[in-house]
Amino acid sequence: MHVISVPQDFNEEELYVDLRPTLGCPLFLKCEGFNFAGSVKLKAAAEMVETAEREGVLTPGSTLVESSSGNLGVALSVIAASKGYRFVCVTDSRCNLATRLMMEALGSEVHVITGHEDNGSFLTARLDYVRRLCAEDPRYVWLSQYTNPANWRAHYNRTAPAIARAFPRLDVLFVGAGTTGTLMGCARWFSQWHRAVTVVAVDSVGSVTFGGAPGRRMIPGLGMSVRPPLLDESFVDEAVCVEEKETIRTCRLLARRGFLFGGSTGTVVGGATQWLARHDTTGLTAVAIAPDLGERYLDTIYQTNWVEGLFGEDTGLQLLGPDPLDAP
Repeated sequence: MHVISVPQDFNEEELYVDLRPTLGCPLFLKCEGFNFAGSVKLKAAAEMVETAEREGVLTPGSTLVESSSGNLGVALSVIAASKGYRFVCVTDSRCNLATRLMMEALGSEVHVITGHEDNGSFLTARLDYVRRLCAEDPRYVWLSQYTNPANWRAHYNRTAPAIARAFPRLDVLFVGAGTTGTLMGCARWFSQWHRAVTVVAVDSVGSVTFGGAPGRRMIPGLGMSVRPPLLDESFVDEAVCVEEKETIRTCRLLARRGFLFGGSTGTVVGGATQWLARHDTTGLTAVAIAPDLGERYLDTIYQTNWVEGLFGEDTGLQLLGPDPLDAP
């Protein structure tokens, strides 16, 4: 029985989904969305806030401010509400409406940036706005998830050891790449483990993280328009880039089996499926990390009108295609 007094004290670490019946390939999915923030970002948010408090950067009367496409914003909203801090989340138009409403329900202020760069990125405009706030008022404290080592330490201390306990014969780990906090924490931890683990980063097409060409990305969560400062590629064995169409197709395929996951999870599972299809999986133990659940994406990746608006008429219906389990 769990009895808690603050929301960040609960985070389900031991839940995995065996995706073999759904995908036809050996893959276990670590579900990180079962907490009061609904995503893996609760760990990073808690670690960054607690570190800032220990170092005296964050004090009573401080106002937290952060740039986020959604999940970290919700996580910081949960913690700020719990600890009594004011929180301002700077996001952009790609942030799901449900996510913005959730942050506001938790008492946070949400500022939506509208200006963007030629490649469609809002990141520079978001960061410029955060810097202006901090320059204007010393009470603002920017945790900077993009550069803060507490981001990856959260996963070095918690996520990777939890996977190792569950799968002592792990061979391959698939991790989505956004700020690369989860990726770097897990990759660093497994680089010191008793057996070799292949760490595969999964990114979105249109992201520049691993040298790809910048392009439009409409699903928040993974991918960056600048190289992530936290990234150290020496810890990453391979990188797989996934088209957003494949992200949506994978999310809808999982939903057909009763598993409603978010866009980041669709990207990670889609990338893992592609990688596994190119390799011998005999006796292979593979785990992918699912960053979030799907309720916040009901009006986007699970909404046919939204999908057709991006990819054309009837695309939303065609993306899923025939159910592979219906084949004779």
